[in-house]
Amino acid sequence: MKRNYLLLLLSITIISCNNSKKTFNTLNSSISFTKYVDPFIGTGGHGHTYPGATVPFGMLQVSPVNGMNGWDWCSGYHYSDSIITGFSHLSLSGTGIGDLADILCMPINKEVDITLTPKSRDSLAYTSSYSHDNESASPGYYQVYLDDHNVNVELTTKLRTVYHKYTFKKNETQSVVIDLGFGINWDKAVETFISVDDDHSISGYRFSKGWARNQKVFFTAKFSKPIVKHNLVSDGKIIEGNISKGIKTATQLFFKNNENSILEAKVALSSVSIENAKDNLEKGNFTFEEVKKEANSIWNEALSKIEVDTATDSLKTIFYTALYHSQLAPVTFSDKNGQFRKENDSIITAKNYTAYSTLSLWDTFRAEHPLLTLVAPEKVSDMVRTMLEYYQPKKILPVWSLYGNETNTMTGYHSIPVIVEAYLKGIKGFDAEEAYKAMKTTMMQDERGLDHYKKYGFIPYHLLDESVTITLEYAYDDWCVAQMAKALGKENDYEFFLHRSKAYQFLFDKKTGFMRGKSQDATSWNEPFDPKYSNHREHTDYTEGNAWQHSWFVPHAVKDLAKLHGSNEIFTNRLEQLFTESSEITGTNASADISGLIGQYAHGNEPSHHIAYLFNHANKPWRTQYWARHILDTQYNTTPNGLSGNEDCGQMSAWYVFSAIGFYPMNPASTNYEIGSPIFEKSTIKISKNVSFVIEAENVSSDNKYIQSASLNGLPFHQTTIAQKTIVEGGKLHFVMGNLPNKNWATNSHKPITTN
Repeated sequence: MKRNYLLLLLSITIISCNNSKKTFNTLNSSISFTKYVDPFIGTGGHGHTYPGATVPFGMLQVSPVNGMNGWDWCSGYHYSDSIITGFSHLSLSGTGIGDLADILCMPINKEVDITLTPKSRDSLAYTSSYSHDNESASPGYYQVYLDDHNVNVELTTKLRTVYHKYTFKKNETQSVVIDLGFGINWDKAVETFISVDDDHSISGYRFSKGWARNQKVFFTAKFSKPIVKHNLVSDGKIIEGNISKGIKTATQLFFKNNENSILEAKVALSSVSIENAKDNLEKGNFTFEEVKKEANSIWNEALSKIEVDTATDSLKTIFYTALYHSQLAPVTFSDKNGQFRKENDSIITAKNYTAYSTLSLWDTFRAEHPLLTLVAPEKVSDMVRTMLEYYQPKKILPVWSLYGNETNTMTGYHSIPVIVEAYLKGIKGFDAEEAYKAMKTTMMQDERGLDHYKKYGFIPYHLLDESVTITLEYAYDDWCVAQMAKALGKENDYEFFLHRSKAYQFLFDKKTGFMRGKSQDATSWNEPFDPKYSNHREHTDYTEGNAWQHSWFVPHAVKDLAKLHGSNEIFTNRLEQLFTESSEITGTNASADISGLIGQYAHGNEPSHHIAYLFNHANKPWRTQYWARHILDTQYNTTPNGLSGNEDCGQMSAWYVFSAIGFYPMNPASTNYEIGSPIFEKSTIKISKNVSFVIEAENVSSDNKYIQSASLNGLPFHQTTIAQKTIVEGGKLHFVMGNLPNKNWATNSHKPITTN
């Protein structure tokens, strides 16, 4: 008996020691995570995603292009369409402005007239109808059958090289049209060039002006068969020889038609030169199937960073598609040799780092960049270094970078919270003092309303449109700068920026409970006032929204915001009203971005994304649990309409990833996450090879959304936040769920258990 007792004691000791290491390395490397991804989710409705092939943060995104202009074709593709004009090599995922779709290729089975200057896609000679029944996509792969040309198209890619595989009908003409004059939406070609280099290769460039005002794309393409004939066109005229240059150039290539019905191609791009594009092009044979398999493997590894357990496959499809979408951007921008072009045409060499572009910071600072600190931390410092390089020409940090161009799209300077978050989470690889100087200099300049902000402490409504949103966002950026100053021991700067971060106090109207436009006299409001009124991007106090959606953006001082309302009770009652108010939006030019409405809460646009988690700071965490779960259940599904608004380069999906596993970065630069309501029985975040963090939700179901109790590494857990530091050290967070709220858990009502 004594021997058995000693063995039991030894076993308990061993288990305890193992738990103290917090490894919990339970991930199964044999699982296929990619099988749950559906790239067509978000290609319908207003999701604006693309279904084409890419790898995580890949330089190239080869995808079908419908050839339509319009808001829902911002990525070039919309699920409602049935015509394809070709396949481009650069795509935007879920943005609200259309650009890219550069270097359009289209396989066809006949000779066509490419001299015509089309007024619409209907006058293009090379388009084809297609059916979704003959279309498929998976991570790193896309396939479609072109009905009018009898060609099956398959696409896959590596980091800097795209692989095309065209299967023609036997004995039919094998041809490819490459149209550099083609553009979508705002994008227009200003100079293009094509060179037929030899019997297997072409190269050229496409310079264009659109959302990216100075976009230069150089390319090279190599084919598996000899080019036996080519037609070249420049601005509607046939060009003799092997070179064509003009505003709009195009070529039709014809290939040797032998018994082999398959034509393959490799394409690489560069922002710098044709020579760099050729250097980026993968050498060796045409190994389409191997590349496809490799792309799937790369994605499987990226998706394996979070493993979720649930018996409901549809939830896995939504989750892993969201995790997939959250790793499409930012995109690799520097070439194999490290070079990349900035909008002033300077060529920079990224030494010992990879440069990135497509930085949709107004959106992605909220959840996508925080997610990357967990699933791709090795890339975060390179993204920060890229931002610091973009800072150099004008000494202003980037706002929204597209193909090396600053678009100045949206409000605030939200590269700042991304940088501060990275530094405070211990991510190395960039100069902290240099980063701090860039942030301070940016927030002390006079552009984009900062002159008014510095003079008045807020932005008066008659001096700048969207004054309320801009003031609130500058206040948050100031708070982030203050945290960096404090971490670096700059006490005077800390006090200065912390004081400025209270700018939201100027705009709060206690009578109505909203943040409102205020005059420079600091006493009178913008009248008349209607909290449901929206006017898109002009003559308005709010960006892509109204007072209901924008009055809650004080993520750095929620408790103070509640005090401004008068009490936690008043604050939470108004939060409840946000979700239960009628969904009417007034105004004749209301922003189309206001979508995914639950009352006046608009999940289809980013300013609402943190709001459900505010209850945690007002002593009602069970309401955060209720509303977070309600949003998860109603705003995402497995259809092409599965996103309630623009994907916005990963933010819409990152919200789902975080919220589904049970927490969310309401204030990213705080390095803390707000506890919500997990939907999976178990989620495992792979921190490193030997360290994982596990979130368990005992008894969880569609009804059991409320936390009854919780423990962290076996000890009682009674708080609504969990720190990044705790997560990356590894461990286990265990929830017991129920169908009724436990109003004592993690509230002021909770009384710690004491022992005598």
